[in-house]
Amino acid sequence: MNVVEHVREMAAAGLHSNVRLLSGLLLTMSGNNPELFSPSQKYQLLVYHADSLFHDKEYRNAVSKYTMALQQKKALSKTSKVRPSTGNAASTPQSQCLPSEIEVKYKMAECYTMLKQDKDAIAILDGIPSRQRTPKINMMLANLYKKAGQERSSVTSYKEVLRLCPLALDAILGLLSLSVRGAEVASMTMNVIQSIPNLDWLSVWIKAYAFVHTGDNTRAINTICSLEKKSLLRDNVDLLGSLADLYFRAGDNKNAILKFEQAQMLDPYLIKGMDVYGYLLAREGRLEDVENLGCRLFNISDQHAEPWVVSGCHSFYSKRYSRALYLGAKAIQLNSNSVQALLLKGAALRNMGRVQEAIIHFREAIRLAPCRLDCYEGLIECYLASNSIREAMVMANNTLTLLATVCLEDPVTQEKAKTLLDKALTQRPDYIKAVVKKAELLSREQKYDDGIALLRNALANQSDCVLHRILGDFLVAVNEYQEAMDQYSIALSLDPNDQKSLEGMQKMEKEESPTDATQEEDVDDMEGSGEEGDLEGSDSEAAQWADQEQWFGMQ
Repeated sequence: MNVVEHVREMAAAGLHSNVRLLSGLLLTMSGNNPELFSPSQKYQLLVYHADSLFHDKEYRNAVSKYTMALQQKKALSKTSKVRPSTGNAASTPQSQCLPSEIEVKYKMAECYTMLKQDKDAIAILDGIPSRQRTPKINMMLANLYKKAGQERSSVTSYKEVLRLCPLALDAILGLLSLSVRGAEVASMTMNVIQSIPNLDWLSVWIKAYAFVHTGDNTRAINTICSLEKKSLLRDNVDLLGSLADLYFRAGDNKNAILKFEQAQMLDPYLIKGMDVYGYLLAREGRLEDVENLGCRLFNISDQHAEPWVVSGCHSFYSKRYSRALYLGAKAIQLNSNSVQALLLKGAALRNMGRVQEAIIHFREAIRLAPCRLDCYEGLIECYLASNSIREAMVMANNTLTLLATVCLEDPVTQEKAKTLLDKALTQRPDYIKAVVKKAELLSREQKYDDGIALLRNALANQSDCVLHRILGDFLVAVNEYQEAMDQYSIALSLDPNDQKSLEGMQKMEKEESPTDATQEEDVDDMEGSGEEGDLEGSDSEAAQWADQEQWFGMQ
């Protein structure tokens, strides 16, 4: 056994500090005498040394050594003959257990993400040919693409993960968060559901989180409750945490606190979601409980944002805003996607009079959590504090429309939705989101003339593809076919890829030929039933997907 093999064995045994010392010395020897080790041995030493640096969290140094290793590997690939090393038997790279070049690039990408250099991480992983990408590489790429706003590439990478690992639930959540239809995601898991017993709950789980990511809190709560009541999934901490978060989003703080308490009783080391729990306790004035929660979380880990946020909430509601600001900043440093940390820091900045800085944090919170009303409330308060009345009005309209969107999902709250939309449109009659939702409500009530008047008024001073298309739909409903065709044409001129406008025109063309239309509708019905049959034949729970896609608000 030569010295490089000893280094390899220590690396495999997890003796990282030992590997670092020995490989560092051997690399110095190699630098002073290039003939001492073969190119393949030097490549191995560089990789093992870089791995030990990675373990010690010296990421920049590790990247430097990984880069040198890849350069050495490249030179090694170009030479068919390897110089024999002094004191070691001659060998070829093929005969040795060389570290994988793909794995080296993955480790480099991990270093870049730890250094918050996401572009460099994407670049190094993009350099790996698609066929050579392992599921963990695709998963990292998907998350990086998503963070960078490259949604299409992110969806492709998540799907590649599921193709090889159909039970990768975090990849499923990633797809749902990118507005991929729940039915499509469920179809990727059907084979494994059929082949493995006791997985019938998975299609319901996907449906539940599809509701979560479309902001339908009521149906998400009901679906998760139905899962949680099943004996095999009763008292699952993740489901309880999701329920608590959903109750919080729905404004039911009492049930949110109750579910958080249940979850932490089942798992005393639970960290996820405890920042929201601490915030709710602080709002209720239970500062002693918040302080105890913060101490307990710090004893579990100080490398997560949640303990810092909880302690920050205690400081904020104790009116120690400077300390709350510091703790919020520390939490963001640990997790830049922590919405609760952004809200904490934003609130502290606002109360300290640093309104413009606070606005930046509330805007980022809205970007990360567009369905959370408290993000909008914080921003509106900042605008009012800085006398930016117009901006405050725009944001208030956003909030009213968001509330109305939630109310539209429940038949019991339809009137409340109408009131909220009327308030939003009173303040700004041409606000497109509010107009679209009001038109949706009028369509349900079959008040087409009112809808046409609403849409014409909104289009008087602006031109929008969606508004023209919806106006076309309303005109069809009152048999104004020629003008409807004109509206669809305008919509397509604004957005040639608008599928719904194209479908509207095609439907009208069918109306001109009743016989052809009947035949084509029959074919459409057959195709639709065939699609449902694929899902129905697999699982009784999953069968609901095809004919109930309206659950996801993606009609």
